[in-house]
Amino acid sequence: MFQNKKDIVYVILAGIFITNAVVAELIGGKLINVFGVPMSVGILPWPIVFVSTDLINEYFGEKGVRKLSLITASLITYTFVLLFIAMRIPAMKGDKLVTDAQFNGVFGQSMWIIVGSITAFLVSQLIDVTIFHFVKNKTGGKMIWLRSTGSTVISQLFDSFIVLGIAFWMTGKMTTEVFLASAVTGYLVKMSIAILLTPLIYLGHSLIEKYIYGK
Repeated sequence: MFQNKKDIVYVILAGIFITNAVVAELIGGKLINVFGVPMSVGILPWPIVFVSTDLINEYFGEKGVRKLSLITASLITYTFVLLFIAMRIPAMKGDKLVTDAQFNGVFGQSMWIIVGSITAFLVSQLIDVTIFHFVKNKTGGKMIWLRSTGSTVISQLFDSFIVLGIAFWMTGKMTTEVFLASAVTGYLVKMSIAILLTPLIYLGHSLIEKYIYGK
């Protein structure tokens, strides 16, 4: 089934990447209060997406990440199509059963949130992979922290503004002031997480090197 150990690593990383990306989109419609500023709870799974993206970048290159990003965006779209259909099928009536209102309240994200999420995801991933390999080529493969954390810090700047801009600002659900405050706060949180996760990148790199090459 698998040609070598590297294939197994790719499947594992791809599974982790896709799972967390889809979950982030599913829960992204819920806003939470962070220092008095609204922010999507969908930020929770993104630290794992950061790590898996950088590890895939490291061992499988630009093509590996671009292909996986397109597959993931397609799966996210597929997920929302299924939810759209499920919301239009009447729920069974009865005590303690999930009602249509409850189900739709959880999964009934607006079309603009979906469009904003998928657009932000694709743009940020493409920026991430481009910066990652630019830095890697310039540093000769050294300084893992710089290409991993640096690419994440820059790509998530675009992600934070795009998703809120399309889903909430363009639709009039957020004023410009609230939009800017939310985007900046979300970005600072993601940036802080990316920096804190740098040791995890080195750990993952070490484990993969040992598993594939026995180093």
